[in-house]
Amino acid sequence: MNSIMERWIQACRHELLDRTLIWNQAHLLHALDEYERHHNRHRPHRGMANARPFHALSEPITDPATITPLLIRRRDRLGGLLHEYEHAA
Repeated sequence: MNSIMERWIQACRHELLDRTLIWNQAHLLHALDEYERHHNRHRPHRGMANARPFHALSEPITDPATITPLLIRRRDRLGGLLHEYEHAA
């Protein structure tokens, strides 16, 4: 468990805290909450074919005609520090 927490803290420092000027405790808690939400729900992980913890793996798209017209939508978190990409409906 210690190595898992060390990896999470290191990722949090490199991706969030090293790039953000924190004003006070409320701002820190908000930033950590947003990063935790991004980390657990959107960001791919190393285990189980990069599946997110709260989502099942989707079927791969292999047909080139289907891949071409896909629209991708980007959503910024924390003022553009974190980016989340998803298929537009």
